[in-house]
Amino acid sequence: MIKNVLSILLVVILFNSCNDKEQQRYVSKSSGNINNLVVVADNQLWEDSVGEAIRDVLAAPVEGLSKEEPYFSMNQMPPSVFSGFAKKNRTVLKIEKGTDAGTSIAKDAYARPQTMVVISGQTNEEIVQEIKKNAAKIIDAFNKEEIKEKQRRISKSLFNDEPLKKQLGLSMKFPTAYRIAKHEDDFFWLRRDIETGTVDIVLYEVPLSAIRKGDSTVLDILRLRDSVGKIHIEGPLEGSYMGSEDKFSPFIFDAIIDNKPTIETKGLWDVKNAFMSGPFINYAIEDKINDRYIIAEGYVFAPSVAKRNYIFELESIIKSLKIK
Repeated sequence: MIKNVLSILLVVILFNSCNDKEQQRYVSKSSGNINNLVVVADNQLWEDSVGEAIRDVLAAPVEGLSKEEPYFSMNQMPPSVFSGFAKKNRTVLKIEKGTDAGTSIAKDAYARPQTMVVISGQTNEEIVQEIKKNAAKIIDAFNKEEIKEKQRRISKSLFNDEPLKKQLGLSMKFPTAYRIAKHEDDFFWLRRDIETGTVDIVLYEVPLSAIRKGDSTVLDILRLRDSVGKIHIEGPLEGSYMGSEDKFSPFIFDAIIDNKPTIETKGLWDVKNAFMSGPFINYAIEDKINDRYIIAEGYVFAPSVAKRNYIFELESIIKSLKIK
């Protein structure tokens, strides 16, 4: 009897193991451009209030850019053509009408890696409510998938970050396309040349007391970046330097980097006494053990071109930062 039970268990284990292997074997590698989302919805839904709600949430303007650019570029298709190559897209939003209202997130349903958000409802109104109610969760799920993919691509050719480890006690994964343009004491200025300008990262440390919590937080962050810009980031004309755009109110958020509380600030920079400007994304990472904030900021100078993808690259790089 015992032998028979053991034999059955062995067969079940082998069967499940084979099934797992079969599933792993046939799940294709995902594809798609960064921040390009496939929306699976009936044409009528897309053209009606459901499509409007999707666009309001996922094509909303990215905070802190000088010109409006959407969070995600979207390609809509009806369920009847969602097959083959289309199912391999890394990020998918699927709308299902006629079932109970709900929002779920599926991982690696048709490809790997893949994040698919499924939103359902009996009526258009229920689906719209689900979209609006879960807007932050939906954006966060897709954003995390795309950051992970961007970091994977960046990791193919990494710059040696040993100078950052020695001077600031941190590591950060950034590609060899960047160079260290300036290094003075605990200040680093990294640059990547692009056809229309540059993509830049600055790194330095300040005492925890330099940034007060509450209403003064954003003022302290802007004051710090202006003072550092005046010392280290000179402009093209004598007496010019990089500061913060006075007429633009920055956006400020709570974030987590390397499991540490972080203040994220998005806004516009300009060069004082010169006509140059662009977006920046600033992270103040709280390092209580060393009684300091690590300031990691990325900014873009690229006149007359879209900047969303450059800012996203900077966000992905900075979010790889680890304090040793």
